[in-house]
Amino acid sequence: MGQVPAGEYLSAADRASLDLTIRKAEQLCRAEFSVFVGQSQGDSRTFAVGLHRSLVAPDRSILVMVDPTAHAVEVVTGAAVRRSLDDARAELAVATMVASFRDGDLVGGLRRGIQQLAEHARPQNTLHAG
Repeated sequence: MGQVPAGEYLSAADRASLDLTIRKAEQLCRAEFSVFVGQSQGDSRTFAVGLHRSLVAPDRSILVMVDPTAHAVEVVTGAAVRRSLDDARAELAVATMVASFRDGDLVGGLRRGIQQLAEHARPQNTLHAG
C-alpha cells in the first residue's frame, strides 16, 4: 500500500486525503504509490531514485518526490510500471502537479498528479483473436 511520510508540509488531514487518493490509484493501476514531500538530499533525481530503490516492491512502484524548498518534482517508476507508463506521460503528470503547486495547492496538485499517473499506468485490455 502507498505511503505518505509525515512532514512539515502536510497536515494530518492532507495526509489522509492523499492516502485515499493513493488507495484509489493503486486499485486502478495495480501499481504501488509512494509520496515523499520534504527536503531532498543533494541532487533531487538521485535522491528520488534512492528512495524508490528502498521501497518494498520497486519494480511495480511509482514514487512521487516533491521538494517544495528546491522547487523539485521527480517521478520514478519501476520496470513493470514503465510497460504502461512512459516518460512522456509521467512528464504530463509532473506538469499538472507543478501548475497546481504554483497556485499554492500542494495537496490538490499531488492528488491530480497521482490520479493522472494511475490512469496512464493502468494495464491496457488486450483483445486476443481466438
